[in-house]
Amino acid sequence: MIVVKFGGTSVGDADAICRAADVVASRLHRAPVVVVSAASGTTTELLGIAEQAARGQLIGALRSVEHIRERHIAMCDVLLRDVPGGPDTAAEIAAMCDEVASLAEALTTLGHITPRSLDAVASFGEQMSALLVTEAFRARGIPAQHVDAREVIVTSDHFNQAEPSLDAISDRARDRVAPMVRAGIIPVLGGYIGATAAGVTTTLGRGGSDYTASLLGAALGADDIEIWTDVDGMLTADPRVVSDAKLISQIRFDEASELASFGAKVLHPNTIAPAVRRGIPVYIYNTRNPARSGTRIMFDAPRRPVTAIAAKGDVTTVRVSAPRMLLAKGFLRSVFEIFERHRTSVDVVSTSEVSVSVTLDDATRLDELLIDLRMLGDVSIERDRAVVAIVGSGIGDRGDCMGRALQALGGMHVHMVSLSASGINLTVVVDGPSMQDAMRSLHAEFFSHEANS
Repeated sequence: MIVVKFGGTSVGDADAICRAADVVASRLHRAPVVVVSAASGTTTELLGIAEQAARGQLIGALRSVEHIRERHIAMCDVLLRDVPGGPDTAAEIAAMCDEVASLAEALTTLGHITPRSLDAVASFGEQMSALLVTEAFRARGIPAQHVDAREVIVTSDHFNQAEPSLDAISDRARDRVAPMVRAGIIPVLGGYIGATAAGVTTTLGRGGSDYTASLLGAALGADDIEIWTDVDGMLTADPRVVSDAKLISQIRFDEASELASFGAKVLHPNTIAPAVRRGIPVYIYNTRNPARSGTRIMFDAPRRPVTAIAAKGDVTTVRVSAPRMLLAKGFLRSVFEIFERHRTSVDVVSTSEVSVSVTLDDATRLDELLIDLRMLGDVSIERDRAVVAIVGSGIGDRGDCMGRALQALGGMHVHMVSLSASGINLTVVVDGPSMQDAMRSLHAEFFSHEANS
């Protein structure tokens, strides 16, 4: 049994859904379980509807609801033309859009959004996609059946970023999904969405459809998890920045997780965790180019000094200096307790005897953080920085990587350098406008030589 997940671009229009059907048809002998994202752009539009409605802009919100309705009904007309169940599917999609419109009206009346209401609105993208894909598969002779993911993916009530309840998911997957697979039926579930034990709709966070696939794969003991998207696999760098980026045919789990965390957009970082625990290989394939070999993510891929370069911009650095805390016990603990209290994750960390510097991807709680941090010492903030990561399981085996990296960066201003405790990634913090040049220079340094390609 395998889990096959299709991203938003892979179910974004009628042609894309037909390509997805061809993929599933070619894998019927492997008993696939299918997970689908919302059609590309739909979740963003739904979140916009909620925000518009809460601001009192109901007419604009309802126009967006109609755009979603028209788009999905148009796909339904193409995919289910002359299919007996086509009108019923269109009616169900229309009813879902009516629910979104009703929620928008309620948010306009309330005048604000709660995390719970935002999840309720955002969930409709996957609900519509899963229903439409199921019927499109059935119209093409694939024995598919829609399963409401909220009946299987049990989560906490931490809305917008719910935590899955692994034991409950395993129980429900075995009870609800496994019998269908044994009967030769192809279950189709929406990714990203779940529900609390009480049945309240939740979401796993943006990119969470990958997480859904991995959770189901782990719960069902899948042989493989396939992520179908619009790129050929994981590359040695972002091809929009580095024109000669290379396909990585095999990559280790820890490397893939690091790359995802440091800006690679092919998969969601949490995808890795459930698969790692069960030792399930994850494959990345391109629905527009299914003949390509893709990327296999696995435990025992070859160790390389450098596997890929990744980066993320719009980073904020925070430096806390406290000379009076020189060698004082518990200083670092006090600093990081403040970040934990304000639910803010730190990324790169650099310390000295009297200061600590960290980078933040999300600075939305920065003002509150500064109030508490200033109780410990002087605080300085630097915005518009970028983190560039050089990832490879063999970085720690080669003593020259840091020197080569700094030499490749030439005259660029490097604010921080950090080698991870696991020795798998070397990160440098540079000025935001230098990020792309830094990526190109590092890629040329580490991938222009055959030994490192």
